[in-house]
Amino acid sequence: MAGTSIAGPALAHWLRRRGAEVTVVERAPGLRPGGQAVDARGVAKEVIRRMGLDAAVRAACTDTEGAHTVDVDGNVLETYRAEDDGGDGPIAEIEILRGDLSRVLYDDTRDGVEYVFGDRIVGLTQDADGVDVTFDGGDRRRFDLVIGADGLHSSLRAMVFGPREGFIRHLGLVLAFYSVPNEFGLGRWFIEYRDPGSARSAGLRPIKDATQAMAVFAFPAADLEVDHRDVEGQKHLLRERMSGLGWLTPRILAHLDDAPDFYLDQVAQVEMDRWSDGRVALIGDAAFSPSPMSGAGTGLALVGAYLLAGELAAAKWDPEAGFAAYEAHMRPFVDANQEIGRLHTSSQASPGTDAEEPDMEALMALIDRALNGVDLPDYADLPDSGPSESGKS
Repeated sequence: MAGTSIAGPALAHWLRRRGAEVTVVERAPGLRPGGQAVDARGVAKEVIRRMGLDAAVRAACTDTEGAHTVDVDGNVLETYRAEDDGGDGPIAEIEILRGDLSRVLYDDTRDGVEYVFGDRIVGLTQDADGVDVTFDGGDRRRFDLVIGADGLHSSLRAMVFGPREGFIRHLGLVLAFYSVPNEFGLGRWFIEYRDPGSARSAGLRPIKDATQAMAVFAFPAADLEVDHRDVEGQKHLLRERMSGLGWLTPRILAHLDDAPDFYLDQVAQVEMDRWSDGRVALIGDAAFSPSPMSGAGTGLALVGAYLLAGELAAAKWDPEAGFAAYEAHMRPFVDANQEIGRLHTSSQASPGTDAEEPDMEALMALIDRALNGVDLPDYADLPDSGPSESGKS
């Protein structure tokens, strides 16, 4: 398997419990810290509970109490609370930095899963019985199955399914995140300023370490092509696009060069007709990124991991049957969450008072499908070694 963010170690958890031997390869030298806040809502919370990780995940949460949208002078315009909508509202009950959730999942699986850091898959050849994999470091190994969990810009997807341009759909918005010293007096509330004239926004999000905060920026960019490897170019772009934005923006940008965890990318979705080819399959953002604006990328990764491992084991590890059943379960759930992502992005990138009023009954039905619109079989008749010792604690 390729990728150690969320989908990779979550799938490793369930594959191990179903009796498989698992190897996870990650091109980075170690786990990546920080990152944006990610959420678990609806049925994804049940998956965390079945993993035995509810306590560990909640202990690592940001403990955000809610969110305020403010005007340029800092006056509060709107307030959202974490307990709204049963914890599944705009500020989720389970909100955690991507890097912290990755650490929880890694700590849970590292004793029963082989992790290979600082390497990557550079070639593979499959036949009816297995997949021969070549690694950048020179190793050649054979596996029964290969799963790509290496994110929006998945190199494994490009290797097997074709160039990224065929699958990535840009939604016209760019997001940036990085940690800053909490010199702003930020408590446990996320604060966001949105400039109605330019559709740009700047925000500060609390994290577990109260001496730090997470800066969050967004700006519309319909025709922009971001080089996701050119960090210095991304920082220059952010300064350029945020120029003249009021509120606390200049003070937040003053910490940009010192940020250890800077991230900027286009808001994008991955759309594919199929998520598998022979003995190779994709999961998480590599297969079906709903975009960060959906609030559902982590939930889809966790639910997908549970279903993919379960359906493979139920099919007695036959890839054709297992992958087909996984996709049949997941596809409607993915479709609903991608629609939420498109609607949310459109409302932020192109705000306006003359927009057509939504059909609230249809919107609420869509939200319900995005939160809970997938069945989780109990797989009671399958092998299950149970949660790891870390998951039991």
